[in-house]
Amino acid sequence: MSSPPGTPPRPPAPRTRPARPEWAGRNYTLLTGAAVVTNLGSHGALIASAFAVMEAGGSGGDVGLVAAARTLPLVLFLLVGGAVADRLPRHRVMVAANALNCVSQAVFALLVLTGDPQLWQMMLLTALCGTGTAFFNPAAEGMLLSTVSGEHANRAFALFRMAMNGAGIGGAALGGAMIAAMGPGWVLAVDAAAFAIAGALRAFLDVGSSPDRAPGGGLLADLREGWVEFHTRPWLWSIVLQFSVVVAVVGAAEAVYGPLVARDRLGGPAPWGLALALFGVGTIAGAVLMMVWKPRRLLLVGTLCVFPLALPSAGLAVPLPVWGLCAVMFVSGAAIEVFGVNWMTTMHQEIPEEKFSRVSAYDWFGSVSMLPLATALAGPVESAFGRTEALWGCATLVVLVTALVLLVPDVRRMTRRPSVHRTGGPVADKDADRDADTDADANGDTDTGDPAIAPAAPSGLTPG
Repeated sequence: MSSPPGTPPRPPAPRTRPARPEWAGRNYTLLTGAAVVTNLGSHGALIASAFAVMEAGGSGGDVGLVAAARTLPLVLFLLVGGAVADRLPRHRVMVAANALNCVSQAVFALLVLTGDPQLWQMMLLTALCGTGTAFFNPAAEGMLLSTVSGEHANRAFALFRMAMNGAGIGGAALGGAMIAAMGPGWVLAVDAAAFAIAGALRAFLDVGSSPDRAPGGGLLADLREGWVEFHTRPWLWSIVLQFSVVVAVVGAAEAVYGPLVARDRLGGPAPWGLALALFGVGTIAGAVLMMVWKPRRLLLVGTLCVFPLALPSAGLAVPLPVWGLCAVMFVSGAAIEVFGVNWMTTMHQEIPEEKFSRVSAYDWFGSVSMLPLATALAGPVESAFGRTEALWGCATLVVLVTALVLLVPDVRRMTRRPSVHRTGGPVADKDADRDADTDADANGDTDTGDPAIAPAAPSGLTPG
């Protein structure tokens, strides 16, 4: 009904603000939700695969072979995956990788539930899962980095990692309990379902605002261009070399020695699942800290927080009682989260959007390159030197390589720059982009985010 003549017009209704933060747009929300679902399944599945091998009569060496079969395809296919993700729509690469992981885990679960799985079958299926991860990780990291405006990067990455790792708490604890009550096969089945749900969520990502990428000169040319971005940054390749050792020894300790110590000294899979869950609690604590803390020297602070990763191996070597192991897992989880957020923030600050996935692939490649060898040799090393000595060796290597990387000047000097706003990449959504630009104008920030010489990305010890 029209208003009477002379009545002043009604003011426009105030704009309804979304329940989520203004910088957390559609893509960011979908990526976070999918990561939560994936981590609920995958953290339990990592424990389940080890106990599936042992229930089939496998030794510690067999557990190491299956773990190595998962990580070997990462080394073989990561660089190709990064180049593909910078050339094709990243969300399609992610969905295809999730589909492969879903199928491989479903078949693995079926074999465990219905029969007597052979070692070669478990190795083949975990290798297929690792292949999917090799294509998924660079695409996922590139997609996430391109959905966040520079001013909010620290908070956005902390919240994403808090949600993702928080899901790992439930996944690890529930996985350990389910293995004890129902066996590892059902946990693997849950992981397959989680990949299916996460792939469906990622299929709804909006890539309409993604900039058109200029045609490249082929796969080899793309890889060479990514290599230039990588090797011209001393802080980048030095930290990746550091993590090639750290990831290898921590992976061997947690994938091989941890389940064996749990079986022999801690009472079975449930206490080990609880310890892994406390690692997840620690990552949440670290992420909460990084929501409000923005250290100026990004890499110095991050690298100092790698030292506590030696604690779990030392705790297993003693071995500590369950409560003590949970405590050191909590501390190491908080510490690696501080490193991870600072690392992702630096990558977002310094690397061009169109090269995110390739640089991420070189990071992942270097970081996991020694993991298959370490997990495969974990059993023979235990036989030659003893489990306790092997675990103390793992702890010592973490401390040594972390101390060495602090000698690199760029690692000590890398500083946080003022807010970086990228002008060509897709942000969380159009409203979030406008809000971020308005905030930048109000602050007088006209930085376009041109990359300088600085870092890229080991964002964690487990795939997203």
